[in-house]
Amino acid sequence: MTTATPPPKRLATRELILEHAYELARVGGLEGLSIGTLAADVGMSKSGVFAHFGSREDLQLAVLDAAARRFMERVLVPALSAPRGLPRLRAIVAQWSEWGREHQSGCVLLTAAGEYDGREGPLHDAVVAQQAGWRGELEKSVGQAAAEGHLRADTDAPQLAFEIYALMLGLHHDAGLFGFAQASQRLSAAFERLWRSWQA
Repeated sequence: MTTATPPPKRLATRELILEHAYELARVGGLEGLSIGTLAADVGMSKSGVFAHFGSREDLQLAVLDAAARRFMERVLVPALSAPRGLPRLRAIVAQWSEWGREHQSGCVLLTAAGEYDGREGPLHDAVVAQQAGWRGELEKSVGQAAAEGHLRADTDAPQLAFEIYALMLGLHHDAGLFGFAQASQRLSAAFERLWRSWQA
């Protein structure tokens, strides 16, 4: 049994809705998504929006997935061109920092982590899977840095991945409150100390 491919016009309409929903979620979070507001934004009826996503939860999940894909394309993919090891870790941090600059007004992924960390259900599970997947990518890069001799052989990859993530959360927090330039300077200094602490 084969699944029919949606016609190009339907796919284009779905992407248009998703793009508007993503921008709304950057400001108001996934919980702030309103089918009525979204429908008005794209010039459709509520039933027209539902025809593409089925339910508000389906729409929220689609926006979360779109945000995760954007993040990986913006942060990880460019960093993979850097040599394995510490250069790649530095590249990941640099790309992630740029993501933070571009998303000072709101990051769907970070907001979702706060919205669903204490809940149960498909959205919570999707957030956990996304965050765990990204943490796994960080751990993989840390392991490669240790294998290349750039970090100590006994480097605790999960611990260092946690520390990298914690510093990046600090960037997002401070960039929105005190400005990106100051936050970025603090971040650079913190990472230099972090790398040195894990080197032989």
